[in-house]
Amino acid sequence: MPDRRTKPATELVGIARLAASSPRAEAKRGTEYFVLPVKSILNECHSERVPFRWTVNPYRGCEFGCKYCYARYTHGYMELGASDFETKIYVKQNAGALAERDLNHDQIWGEHIAIGAATDPYQPAEREFGATRAILAKMAEREGLSLSITTKSDQVVRDIDLLKRISARSSLTVNLTITTLRAHLARLLEPRAPRPDLRLAAVRRLRDEGISAGVFAMPIVPWLTDREDDLDALACGAREANAEWLGARVLYLMPDARRTFLAFLEAKFPRLVVRYREWYGRNVDAPESYRKEMAARVEKIREKYGLSNRPMRPTPGPAVWRSTQMQLTLDQGENVCRT
Repeated sequence: MPDRRTKPATELVGIARLAASSPRAEAKRGTEYFVLPVKSILNECHSERVPFRWTVNPYRGCEFGCKYCYARYTHGYMELGASDFETKIYVKQNAGALAERDLNHDQIWGEHIAIGAATDPYQPAEREFGATRAILAKMAEREGLSLSITTKSDQVVRDIDLLKRISARSSLTVNLTITTLRAHLARLLEPRAPRPDLRLAAVRRLRDEGISAGVFAMPIVPWLTDREDDLDALACGAREANAEWLGARVLYLMPDARRTFLAFLEAKFPRLVVRYREWYGRNVDAPESYRKEMAARVEKIREKYGLSNRPMRPTPGPAVWRSTQMQLTLDQGENVCRT
C-alpha cells in the first residue's frame, strides 16, 4: 500500500487528505497519535455479513498490534501501509459532541450500535484522549439504545459508572475478546494487549456490577489456539468469571492481514507457513470442513459449561421492548464497517 508521505497533499482525497493534515498530538511507546477531524461518530454499515447497522470506532488504527488483525487494510484508505496500523493512531476529534448530535437521528431508533467493530475502543490511546468515555457519557444520557462494546482491554472497568447508567436505561452487552489463556502465546499474537487473566478479571468485575458480559474466542487460530484442551480451559475460565456467553470464530485473513500474519509465522512458527499458504493463499477463510469442525468443538464445550453462544438482549422498538437474539459471531468474519 502506498505511503501518503510519498504523495503531494494535492493528490490526496477524502480521509487520506484529512489524515495528511491531521496534527500530531503526541508520540510515545514508538507510536504517533494524530487528531483526526471527522464529520460523524456513527458509521452506517452496508454489508449483509454483519448483524448490525451502526458502528462506532473512536480511533483509527490500534496499538495492540494483533498479528492477525483484519482491520489493517483500513489504513489503506488513508494511503498508509498495514504496518502503520499499530504505530499511527488517529483520534477522532470532538467525539462526544459528534456522538450527541448523531444520537439525535431518528434512523438509529431500534437499531443496534456496535462499539469497537474495527479498532479497540480501550487501546492505550484511550487513557490519553478519552474518546470512548466521551461517547459513552452521551449515550448514558439517552434511553432505549441497543449497544455492545467489544474490547481486549481490562480498561473497560474504568467506565463501570457509565456502563451501569447505560444499562439502567438501554440494552448493553460487553464482549472481552480472548484468543488463548496461554500468556506467552497471547503476548506473541497480541503484543500490547492486556494479559488474558486481566481480561477474565474484567468480565468478573462487570458481572459483579450487574453488567451483561461474555467472552469472544475470536479468532480461533488454526494449529495455535484450536486444541480442545485450550478451548476447554478458556470456556472454564469464562464460566468461573461468570461470563454469560462464549462466542467463537475461526481466523480469516484479508490480504494485508495475511502478509503480516505470514511474516509473523515465518519468524515464530515457521513449521506452519506451508500449511497456512495452502489454506489462505487464495482464500480469506479456512476450509469449510475445518470451520464446521471448530463450530462443533466449541458448541460441545459451551454445553459442558452452560454458556450461551451469543448475548440475549432486549432490542428497543417504537413503543415497547421486545426480547430477541442478535448474532454477533460473523459468519464470514468480514466487517466492512470501518470508519
